[in-house]
Amino acid sequence: MCLKYCHGSARKAERIWGWGRDNVQLGLEEERTGIICLGTQSMSSGRKKWEQKYPEVANVLKEIAEAHCQQEPSFKTSIAYTRLTASSAMAELKKRGFTQEEILPGSTMAIILNRMGYRLTVLRQNNNNN
Repeated sequence: MCLKYCHGSARKAERIWGWGRDNVQLGLEEERTGIICLGTQSMSSGRKKWEQKYPEVANVLKEIAEAHCQQEPSFKTSIAYTRLTASSAMAELKKRGFTQEEILPGSTMAIILNRMGYRLTVLRQNNNNN
């Protein structure tokens, strides 16, 4: 946006959109050099993601999801839809010997699968009253 509408001027972007000039300047430098600047805060704060904490379980979960997935029909996105439910994924992980501590609750399982690039499909029941 800054390059396109403000001719690369961080001050102009600050004035027009109210963005922090230092942040815009950092983004412009990253764009110019191709080097992404990471702050030290991300290294020393926050909790690790479940996938980082339990990489083996995450790999098995991905393998389970792959076995149940299909590509989005229009092929417009790279999202894979899976017929896997969170409860069946939990049951499969338990069968493979993972502890309750390593296995997530159902609602969190869906979030993790979404973060891995899978979307849980809603199972629709056909209610014909004919």
